[in-house]
Amino acid sequence: MIVVVIIGLLAAMAIPAFQKVQVASQDKAVLNNMRILAAAADQYFTEKGTSMVLFSSLVGSSAYVKSFSAVAGEAYPANYTAAMPIIVSGIAGARTLTYSN
Repeated sequence: MIVVVIIGLLAAMAIPAFQKVQVASQDKAVLNNMRILAAAADQYFTEKGTSMVLFSSLVGSSAYVKSFSAVAGEAYPANYTAAMPIIVSGIAGARTLTYSN
């Protein structure tokens, strides 16, 4: 009985710590995706001489970013404008991150 209680206490301490690590990992992966998209958008702006680009022009087999996948069900913006921050919402259904160059 004591062993079961000890295991329960250890699990009660480990689960919140694991959840914090999972949240931090998801946020870092989304931030990395945002940096990649920002770099691709900057390259597009330089090459094309425009200040706005669609997500579909940045991602694809013949585009600036060859493959792209969401990490935690987040929603990336449909277009990117020069000198504007990138805002990604719905990370794991709850969080929002903002990236500025």
